[in-house]
Amino acid sequence: MSILKEKTKNYRIILGSGSPRRKELLAGLDIEFTVEANGNIDESFDAACDPAEIPALLSLRKSQGFHRELQSNEILITADTLVICDGEILGKPTDREDAVTMLQKLSAKSHTVITAVTIRGLGKCETFSSKTTVFFNQLYKEQIDYYIDNYSPYDKAGSYAVQEWIGYSAISRIEGSYFNVMGLPVHQLSHKLLKFI
Repeated sequence: MSILKEKTKNYRIILGSGSPRRKELLAGLDIEFTVEANGNIDESFDAACDPAEIPALLSLRKSQGFHRELQSNEILITADTLVICDGEILGKPTDREDAVTMLQKLSAKSHTVITAVTIRGLGKCETFSSKTTVFFNQLYKEQIDYYIDNYSPYDKAGSYAVQEWIGYSAISRIEGSYFNVMGLPVHQLSHKLLKFI
């Protein structure tokens, strides 16, 4: 049994996210957990905020806005991911045109992906962030159209998922955690959970 599995066996770990990618990544740590999607949390923010701080603010808001009180043996995990390119936050696209515009902005550039994670139990809460730099090759119109039409990236920050076709064909390199770009920096989460417990 892994040390993390041993340490968490007396706790009920809750992933407060409906993201199938975060569920898959947390499952990769070989710990028992349940999923309780959090419903509609306000994800607006003050435009004057430092973009690098926004994922932490939203992750904490998702935790604090959880739909019920936590029990003494429960630990809640929430997260938020943002893509930042040339100082601009690229959230989830509102429609096809928005997705095209975002991918055009990412073309032949590097951008930053920041995921913040909040771990909360009764009387204890910790938020941390992970940052990864992603480098895109030039994206041609045909590639952008193909990706959007075949993968519908409307629920993804920056209009793409690194583990899909676009990651295989258009990302030249990554500096930092690949899993962070997918939406959950599990390497850090594993370490933080051990310390949290």
